[in-house]
Amino acid sequence: MIKAISNSFVPIFKWVSVAAVSAAVVISIQASADGQTSEVVPALDVQDLPVNAVPAAQTPVRNQPWTPANGFADLIEDVSPAVVHVATAGVIQQRRLGGGSREFRGPRGFEDFFNDFFGDRRVPSDPRRQDPAPETEEEEAERQTRPLGIGSGFIISADGYVVTNHHVIDRADEIIVTLTDGTEYEAEIKGSDPKTDLAVLKLKDANGLPFVPWGNDRESRVGDWVLAIGNPFGLGGSASTGIISAIGRDINAGPYDDFIQVDAAINRGNSGGPLFNMNGEVIGINSMIYSPSGGSVGIGFSIPASLAKGVIGQLQNSGEVERGWIGVSIGPVSDELAEVFKRPNDEGALISQVLEDSPAQKAGIVAGDIVLKFDGNRVKEMRDLPKQVAQAKVGETYKLEVWRDGKTKTIKIKTEPYPSDSAQASTGDSGAPLSEPETDKLLGADISELTNENRQQYRIPEDVEGVLLLSVERAGLAAKNGLRPGDVIVQFGADKNIQKPEQVTKVLKAAKKAKQSSIAVLINRRGNPGFLVFKTN
Repeated sequence: MIKAISNSFVPIFKWVSVAAVSAAVVISIQASADGQTSEVVPALDVQDLPVNAVPAAQTPVRNQPWTPANGFADLIEDVSPAVVHVATAGVIQQRRLGGGSREFRGPRGFEDFFNDFFGDRRVPSDPRRQDPAPETEEEEAERQTRPLGIGSGFIISADGYVVTNHHVIDRADEIIVTLTDGTEYEAEIKGSDPKTDLAVLKLKDANGLPFVPWGNDRESRVGDWVLAIGNPFGLGGSASTGIISAIGRDINAGPYDDFIQVDAAINRGNSGGPLFNMNGEVIGINSMIYSPSGGSVGIGFSIPASLAKGVIGQLQNSGEVERGWIGVSIGPVSDELAEVFKRPNDEGALISQVLEDSPAQKAGIVAGDIVLKFDGNRVKEMRDLPKQVAQAKVGETYKLEVWRDGKTKTIKIKTEPYPSDSAQASTGDSGAPLSEPETDKLLGADISELTNENRQQYRIPEDVEGVLLLSVERAGLAAKNGLRPGDVIVQFGADKNIQKPEQVTKVLKAAKKAKQSSIAVLINRRGNPGFLVFKTN
C-alpha cells in the first residue's frame, strides 16, 4: 500500500530547482499547553556522550563557510542528498476517528505539520493495541492501511540511520524513505522518544549513502544565517534561508523546551528536517511552527543539536533513552518569593515537593530549598534544572548548591533512572480518625486535618500531608491571598510540618506580632504543590 502511495508522489519528490529560496522546514503542534510532563528531560550530558554512531562527515568541508553574498547553491547542492522524504502508513479504524488524543502535544496556537497532507488524522487507532477481530464484512472494510502523513528527515550515517521527529512516525506500521534521486527504502523504527519528539530510523539494506555531520549549536548566535531543507506539503526537496531569531526559546511544549527560533520559511511536511549552519552542519531538527493560519509566518522552532545528539546516540545504541532523576517538584522564584526567602535575586528553582524514597530525600533536600547550581552549572531559571538533571549520567554523584535559611549549602546527590511509572505508592493510614473542622477567624477559613473521608471528597493523594481548607470567607485573609477550598496547606511560614489547624493559627499570630508583612506558604492544589507569598495584612 505505502509503495503505491510513495510512487504516486515520485514526481513531487524529485528535487525542485532551489536557485530561488522557497518553502521551508518544520512542523507545528496544536494543543493546549497542559504542562505535559512530559514531564521531564533528555538524558545524558551531550558533551560526555559517545557519539560513535554518528560518523564524521564524508561531504567536502570548505575552508570558508558559505555566505549570502556568494549565494546558497553550493551549500544546498552539498547537503541536500542527505535530506530525505518520510512517508508513513498505518491501520486506521474509521469508526474510531471521533475520539482520543495525540500523544505529543504542544502549546495552543501551534499547528501540527503532519495533520495536513492526507486530511485530518487526528485520532487513528493505535496499531499496537490488540483490537478484537471484526465480526462483519462491513467492520472488516473499516480496518485498512491508510496513509498517515508525510515528513522529512536526514541521514547521519552511510549505513542508513535517519533522524526525524517522533510524531512523524508515531503509530506507523509501514515507513518508506525516499532519497533526492528517487531511490526508496523501507525503514524500521530503531528508537523513538516522545518527550523530546525525536526518532531514529534504520533503512533496510542501505550502504554507502550520503550523510551530514552534526554541528555545535552552542556556538551559534542570534542573527546567524541558517538553511532549512525539507518536504513542505509533499513538494520534495525545498530549501529556505533565514536567520536565528532567538536561542533557548521556551514555548511551554514540555519540560525540555530549549528551541532555536528561526525566521526561515517553515511549513507542514517539514517535520524532522535539518537546520544547517553555513558550514553545512546540522545544528537543529525542525519540529514546530507558530501559525494561527496554518502557514508559515516566519516563526519556526528547531530542537538544538546539543540536546538531540545525546538522545539520538542512545536511540541508535539501545533504542531507549535513559534520563537522570532526583525526584522533586519545582517552581519558579518570583520577586516576592525571593524577598520572603531573603534572596538577592530571583534565580534558581524552588523545591515544592520531595518524593518519598527519592534521591532528593536520601540527600536531605527539603521543600523550600532553592537550587542555585547543579554540578557547577548555574540554575538561572526553574526550567534549567530539569534539563541539567536529565542530561546527567544515571548513577553518578553530583553537587547541588542550594539556598536554605538565608545561606548557601552544598549537598551531594546520586541520580537514579527516570521512573517509567510516575505513580507513587500510597502511604496513607487507612485507620486515621475523623476530625471536626475548625474555624480560623484570623485566617478567614474553615480548616481541618486530613481524613480518609475528605481525601476522597477532594481527591487528595495519600502522600500529601497538611491541613485542608474546607471553605474561605469572601473578605478573609485566605481569600485575599488566593487560597481556595480543597487546598492543602503543607507549610506555613516558619512551620515546615503542618499537621493540625492550630499550627496555622500560631504561625499567623506570630507573624503579625513580629510585623512580618508576608510569609511563604506551600500549598498542594489538586495534587500539584507550589509556593505562594501570603500577605499577613
